[in-house]
Amino acid sequence: MIDINGMAHVILTVSQFARAHQFYSGLLPEFGMTKVNDGPDFLYYVGARTAIGVRRCDPEFAGERFEQYRVGLHHICLRAKSRTDIDKTAALAVSLGAKLIRGPEERDWAPGYYYVLFEDPDGIRLEVNHVPGTGLLNTDATFGSSDDYTRRGGKDMVAKP
Repeated sequence: MIDINGMAHVILTVSQFARAHQFYSGLLPEFGMTKVNDGPDFLYYVGARTAIGVRRCDPEFAGERFEQYRVGLHHICLRAKSRTDIDKTAALAVSLGAKLIRGPEERDWAPGYYYVLFEDPDGIRLEVNHVPGTGLLNTDATFGSSDDYTRRGGKDMVAKP
């Protein structure tokens, strides 16, 4: 078996680099991350057992916006240590101009699942969640609702929390 130790980094390609730079420069330090690169096309923060990079897109894609159901990234999710951290994240995201999609709220995706979901300036979705204990690795745990992850007519079939 290969011993993976978390996720090393995620690089997000954005069309509105200046706005994304400002947004992530306000968000990521509050997550305990340190800026290690700040160039004209690439911003990179390391910490909290991962790293997040923000990359300017190529000029031919400058008019595009993130679409969650295209091939590629759906959303990224960072794990917080407490429910209080989720509430703080929601307030911070809103103060930075993020569009709040859902939460903070509980869902049944894992025992005690509490999260907030928001969008950056390009519409890239970020989630921060807290799951107490061992979550889905608990032998009695179940994974989500019957309609979660199902789409019909381009719409999510979302079970009620």
